[in-house]
Amino acid sequence: MRGRAPRRDPRRASASPATRRAPHQPPSWWAYWLSQSMPGFLFSPASDDDTYVPPHRPPGRRGLTRQGAGPPVNLSSPLPTHAFGPSGCGEKMALAAAAGLEDDGLIGTMKVFCGRANPTTGSVEWLEEDEHYDYHQEIARSSYADMLHDKDRCQGLWSNNFSGLSEAMAAVNAGNVKYYQGIRAAVRRVKERGQPVIVLDIGTGTGLLSMMAVSAGADFCYAIEVFKPMADAAVKIVEKNGFSDKIKIINKHSTEVSVGPDGDMQCYANILVTELFDTELIGEGALPSYEHAHKNLVEENCEAVPHKATVYAQLVESRRMWSWNKLFPVHIQTDNAEKIIVAPSEMENCPGAPSVYDIQLNQMPRGDFTILSNVLTMFSVDFSRQVNSSPTYHTMQFEPLVSGRAQVVLSWWDIDMDPDGKIKCSMAPYWVHSDPKNIQWRDHWMQCVYFLPNEEPVAQGESLYLIAHRDDYCVWYNLHKTRIEKSKSNFHGERPVCECQAHLLWNRPRFGELNDQNRTEQYMQALKKVLKADSICLCISDGSLLPILAHCVGAEQVFTIENSAVSYRLMKKIFKANHLEDKISIIEKRPELLTSADLGDRKISVLLGEPFFTTSLLPWHSLYFWYARTAVTEHLADSIIVLPQAASLHMVVVEFKDLWRIRSPCGTCEGFDVHIMDDMIKHSLDFREAREAEPHPLWEYSSRCLSEPQQVLTFDFQKPVPQRPLSAKGSVTLQRPGRSHGVVLWMEYHLTAESSISTGLVQRPEAQGECSWNPHCKQAVYFLNSTLEAKTQDSPQIVTYALEFNPKVGDISMDFRLVS
Repeated sequence: MRGRAPRRDPRRASASPATRRAPHQPPSWWAYWLSQSMPGFLFSPASDDDTYVPPHRPPGRRGLTRQGAGPPVNLSSPLPTHAFGPSGCGEKMALAAAAGLEDDGLIGTMKVFCGRANPTTGSVEWLEEDEHYDYHQEIARSSYADMLHDKDRCQGLWSNNFSGLSEAMAAVNAGNVKYYQGIRAAVRRVKERGQPVIVLDIGTGTGLLSMMAVSAGADFCYAIEVFKPMADAAVKIVEKNGFSDKIKIINKHSTEVSVGPDGDMQCYANILVTELFDTELIGEGALPSYEHAHKNLVEENCEAVPHKATVYAQLVESRRMWSWNKLFPVHIQTDNAEKIIVAPSEMENCPGAPSVYDIQLNQMPRGDFTILSNVLTMFSVDFSRQVNSSPTYHTMQFEPLVSGRAQVVLSWWDIDMDPDGKIKCSMAPYWVHSDPKNIQWRDHWMQCVYFLPNEEPVAQGESLYLIAHRDDYCVWYNLHKTRIEKSKSNFHGERPVCECQAHLLWNRPRFGELNDQNRTEQYMQALKKVLKADSICLCISDGSLLPILAHCVGAEQVFTIENSAVSYRLMKKIFKANHLEDKISIIEKRPELLTSADLGDRKISVLLGEPFFTTSLLPWHSLYFWYARTAVTEHLADSIIVLPQAASLHMVVVEFKDLWRIRSPCGTCEGFDVHIMDDMIKHSLDFREAREAEPHPLWEYSSRCLSEPQQVLTFDFQKPVPQRPLSAKGSVTLQRPGRSHGVVLWMEYHLTAESSISTGLVQRPEAQGECSWNPHCKQAVYFLNSTLEAKTQDSPQIVTYALEFNPKVGDISMDFRLVS
């Protein structure tokens, strides 16, 4: 469905059996990750069949499995009731019993408890939520509308003007023409054979594709949708459009559907219509879903829409992209000499994280990579024939266009809606696209970045072999100088798994951040101003290089707290590789558990933090540093120096070129009324999500600042966390014409009075408001309600704001309103 996951809050897991649906259940590996990041947070490993979402999927940016598709799911994980993870009825009963309730039938109407690992305060909390909270959150953040704003799937032209909403909505109203064309052609082919047209639509969503099929002449459609709220909506949408007599919505997984006189389907289908793809093509379980459907639900040699998918790859050299995968040598200029921080050999030789990095490659400047090969056609999947999901590999021979260092494989795919390949939808990036000036923006399907296990020197003209390995859910690549014979049937290549633990602790943007030499130099200059020869330093950040910087500057003694076993082991390796294992003391404790003995009965004179914490989702979650500073107050000297000395929250009103589409209503698509879905999403947004910000890596999304950046809250790290809330109210005037889609918020950390690090805007907006965002961080986006209302305002506007930081829960409540 999408390249990225719904912006659901991965901190919460409802202890309700209603949440036991595979595509939306936080997998047990996330619980393990939390347990490693937050000691005291318990984890019990799940069984092998507990991971419907593959365990190599990182949180936050993956496409979750489309509803109705995929194999049966067992989510009977043995996680304890107080741990984050799949929670079943037994745990709900336990919670009810703990509350003094019996199993008298009332549990189904009670509020549910949600486990929440608070990333700001560091505590693990149980919150009482409405039992439908999880559904509302899933629906609100699903971005269903994004698919319907796809020009390659939709007829009409989008305006290049950021404010061209009317043209954009006209395009949306034109509908999913390419799917429609493919469905019409498939129906026509079946009718020409003199057969009744029976359609199977797996993962129907709104029922749109099924309605297209009936309108095209299909005799009957079976539409599968496992997500009950969506299935209920599909029933209403189908009824409203007058197709109830020819479309049956089946609220099951496709693998649970039966065929026969007493089954869910009366007969086998002869047209298979699906949209089960993510950025990686197969990451949502498309292959096993097709495999099962062909064996159990459709006729042999059925028609399929899409008919075929083809995966392409291109080998490149890119220091920027490679910096997302490896730790480069860090050059430190001290008063005496230059020192170099090196990565352990284990990290150098590690194949890296096992998951694809899906990004908007169309935002990657051409100067940031060197193309080493032509576009290579790696493999195709014919969806009209039996699909095999077993692991396999595909080899392509090629000759490098230029000499260089092979580091990264860029990959994308296209789909043919018909057997003749006349109706095509392509994800190709701008430098190889047939029409680079009119590329359709989409956030559901992007492009893939794969990192080779190690960089390899290649010479122009030499013969090389790029190998695409795949299993049933993911793809990975290797480069060889000799062909791998197909006769080696057992050669599928082991999926790369991190061996150094750095890729378990640091995500791709974090690697880039650590490799940012300018950022490192800022910290070095700040440290030189605050450190003295007798300084006793304590660093509180996850997997930070600050302790090494402090030692190199000349601090007498450096301690660092590492909250998790993973970060402890990793930093121990890094310190040893740089011969600092006896010079920097690692303390594997939470800050509140720190004792004087851990510090050798010495008081800390300088407290350090970037701050960076692996549990942070939104910019202000790194205020955990403030809570940690408060927890260690008794160990701080009276003249304590804190770096950063303060932080501030900033905001700016923006117009997005494209990102607004994920919140824009669909209305009518290809003549079908889907307002019911719009209303459902709006209702879920109003439930809570409309009053919350969500994280986005804005360097991937073109935007313009309509107001000037404004500081709205400050946090003084020299003092402990206050008891009373911090609040701010006011307004900003829009300085530039445009549509106010949302408010972006970010943190700035003031290392010293003269030096600050921004997690948001890295420079003042240009004359027309063009924004430059920190590429290593996600910014918080609060979408304004006016985006949903789709009204154009010509008169000057202001945006009012009201923000409050609640120190008890460590969160920021906010409200923004657009006023003419």
